[in-house]
Amino acid sequence: MTETIRCYIGLGSNLNDPQAQVREALEQLAALADCELVAASSLYRSDPVGPQDQPDFINAVAELHTTLDAETLLDQLQALEQSHHRVRERYWGPRTLDLDILLYGNEQIDTERLCVPHRFMRERGFVLWPLAEIAPELILPDGTALSALLALCPMGTLEQIQL
Repeated sequence: MTETIRCYIGLGSNLNDPQAQVREALEQLAALADCELVAASSLYRSDPVGPQDQPDFINAVAELHTTLDAETLLDQLQALEQSHHRVRERYWGPRTLDLDILLYGNEQIDTERLCVPHRFMRERGFVLWPLAEIAPELILPDGTALSALLALCPMGTLEQIQL
């Protein structure tokens, strides 16, 4: 029997009706083979990271249970991004859809293609606050409590836009 892994996926969009992009991506995550969408946060509006000459982002976090290995899950997420016509024109630039594996069970992965826990999740309110909404008691693989990270990362201009 294949082990089921609990993972968390960060979603973001700031092009072509970002709220609709994120909602559709959540529906598509629920339909992925060998995955079950267990929970999804509200949508959040956030300022762009990196270049400021782009629209605000809409973000959310989803909890998936999957039997896929991390690289196969990454392949599936990148295929979903492509189905939303994702174009990578510049680093941290605008995008129709961005899907990131934030956590994959308690694994720590550092390969050329994938870094889990996500390299920047500890400092990004648009990840931490939606994650806390669906997994408030979460402990990261290194033993850090999500609540401790939230204490160091105020919401600032992050805005919850949908319950």
